[in-house]
Amino acid sequence: MGILLAFAPFIAFAVLDRLVGPVEGLIAGALVSATLLLRDWMSPGKTPKILEVGTVLLFGGLALYAVAGGPTQSIMGGAVMGGAVMGVRLLVDAGLLLIVLISIALRRPFTLQYAREQVAHEFWDDPHFIHTNYVITGVWALAFLVLVIADLILLYRPDLPPRFGIVATVLALVGAIKFTSWYPEHRRSAAGTV
Repeated sequence: MGILLAFAPFIAFAVLDRLVGPVEGLIAGALVSATLLLRDWMSPGKTPKILEVGTVLLFGGLALYAVAGGPTQSIMGGAVMGGAVMGVRLLVDAGLLLIVLISIALRRPFTLQYAREQVAHEFWDDPHFIHTNYVITGVWALAFLVLVIADLILLYRPDLPPRFGIVATVLALVGAIKFTSWYPEHRRSAAGTV
C-alpha cells in the first residue's frame, strides 16, 4: 500500500490539472509530495524514499517554474504548445520516468524501500528479493515510458481524442499495479517457498 500512496502527488496533480489547471496541479503535487516526505522523515521506523525525494524535487521545481514564468513555452523546438497542459503532463511523466531510472542506475530500485517495510530484515539482502524489486521497478519504468509516449503522441497529434491518453495511462498503471501484486507471489511459488 505504501508504494501506491507514493503516487498520491501524481493523482493530486492529475485531478487538479483537469479541474482547475496545470499550475494548481503542480502546486498540489508539490504540497502532497512534501507532506509524504515529511511523514516518512518524522515517523519512527520509516525513512525518506528515493521516489518521494524525487517527487518533491520534480513537483517543487515545476511549480516554481510555472509560477515564475509559466510552462507555456515549448519544452521542445521553440514552438508554442497547442496545449501547455500536454507539455506539463509530459514533463511530469518524463520526470517520474527519470526518477525510476535513476533509482535503478543507483542500484537502489525504488520499490526496494517499500518492500523492505513489509518483509523481515533477514530477507533484505537476499538476491531473489533484490532481483524481484529490480523486475518490478523495471515494469514501473515501462509503464511510465508508455505515459511519456502517449503524452508525446497527443502533443504532436492534437487531433487525437484525449481518451487516447487516458486509456494508455489507465492500462499502463493498472498493469504495473497488478504486476506488482502478482510477481512476488509468483516468484515465491516458483521457488517453492511460502
